Amino acid sequence: PAERKRFYQNVSISQGEGGFEINLDHRKLKTPQAKLFTVPSEALAVAVATEWDSQKDTIKFYTMHLTTLCNTALDNPTQRNKTQLIRAAVKFLETDTVCYRVEEPAALAELQKNEWDPVVAWAEERYNVVIGSSTSILGPNIPASTKETFVSHLASYNMWALQGIEYVITQLKSLILSMGLIDRHITVEKAVLLSRLEEEYQIQRWGSVEWAHDYDLCELRARAAAGTLFVHLCSESSTVKHKLLQD
Repeated sequence: PAERKRFYQNVSISQGEGGFEINLDHRKLKTPQAKLFTVPSEALAVAVATEWDSQKDTIKFYTMHLTTLCNTALDNPTQRNKTQLIRAAVKFLETDTVCYRVEEPAALAELQKNEWDPVVAWAEERYNVVIGSSTSILGPNIPASTKETFVSHLASYNMWALQGIEYVITQLKSLILSMGLIDRHITVEKAVLLSRLEEEYQIQRWGSVEWAHDYDLCELRARAAAGTLFVHLCSESSTVKHKLLQD
């Protein structure tokens, strides 16, 4: 459901055998598949609890991106293992947004070169790989060694973090932008702008349906930010001070 009447007063976290749990009054939060909602880090538990605590008279599930990502990690509805998650993420390189370039109009081609080339160059240096770009509808020819390097890098993340990485990639339609964001090379605002470069170019030329454009932009920023935060919190080994969430 998109919304539901709020049925609880207080939100708290507690530590159980499997990790950290979310309590809505005296009820323990469950996943859509009725599993106990248990997360691996206290920091992530606090972030999820904050989402639940910030809901007003109705629970707007579509605003609770961290909760949704945790549900996905716990229920694993597609039943994929770590290798499959990594391969799916790396496959995005073949259709990566920043690798597909236009030849016309010249102004857009120049904009892509000026804005996308630096982030591609960063990725090539950061991971010691060759990526390149192409104006062909077939896209660039990504070397097998480049793909294997990204496979090895992503293997250093745990299953939870990989769910978050794939989520960010699907939002930005780009592995390169996603890694730049997760590695703190670019901000959420910059990553979203670069992922929507052609659309922003058209808006500058022709204008936009203001409310629709603003809503889409804010939503994409929220999802990209939540996915990135999720990756970091799932990779976080330190704990935060245990506390109940109160006004």
